[in-house]
Amino acid sequence: MQNEMKISFIGGGNMATALIGGLAGKLTAGVNIHVVDINADALQKLRQQFGVTTAQKIDASIAHSDVIVLAVKPQQMKEVAAQLQPHVSSQLVLSIAAGIRAVDLSRWLGGHAAIVRTMPNTPALIGKGIAGMAAMPGVSAQQRAAADAIMRAVGATVWLSDESLIDPVTAVSGSGPAYVFYFIEAMQQAAQEMGLSAEQGSELAIATFVGASQLAAQSPDPVSLLRERVTSKGGTTYAALTSMEQSGVKDAIVRAMKAAAERGKQLGEEFGRD
Repeated sequence: MQNEMKISFIGGGNMATALIGGLAGKLTAGVNIHVVDINADALQKLRQQFGVTTAQKIDASIAHSDVIVLAVKPQQMKEVAAQLQPHVSSQLVLSIAAGIRAVDLSRWLGGHAAIVRTMPNTPALIGKGIAGMAAMPGVSAQQRAAADAIMRAVGATVWLSDESLIDPVTAVSGSGPAYVFYFIEAMQQAAQEMGLSAEQGSELAIATFVGASQLAAQSPDPVSLLRERVTSKGGTTYAALTSMEQSGVKDAIVRAMKAAAERGKQLGEEFGRD
């Protein structure tokens, strides 16, 4: 199925473009990918770059897809689902929209049961993403494998036993890149305040994050041990981490992530209202 998989994307924005780039000519031929978006310029770029077919409106051609990827803004999902419903039968529906619960999407699609909800993150744009995924009971083993293959085209996948865990995933990895960028910004600011140039501060901060992340990913040791190895009592790192502990940085990060998860839950309730 995968070499000939027919995939329709509803929405042709950044995340959809990243996925299409990972799929076209690899998981399936570009001609097997159909993209629907109101932005004619975006569609033209996708046609030229990946050889996909395109349309500005949802029509009966969607019915021939094996997989329908919903890549629209959450607030647009209910309207899109209403347009899509007449053309959905046995296809797998893969939603990458934040805050839209599968049960609500199923209801909007007339009770469609083959739905996988996923939460990717922006490093997917460079093939380094990670996505949390949850399948409804109506998803077959073959459809689950197809959903996994699609998301693995731009990174790693983590399957969840309960869709409610999507909210913590959103807090950890979905929103996570923003936390990293925020910390890098702080490091850059500190570098400049201590006399380094903006360019030097940026290069040092970003390279440190890249290197430390790769070390954490490749080392068999837990990150707590890696941290301890850098921290000599009474040394410079010890002074920095002691200051952070006194300021409650770790507790603040934990509280912030819990707030993100709670907001994800609230959005699901808000978007799911009839």
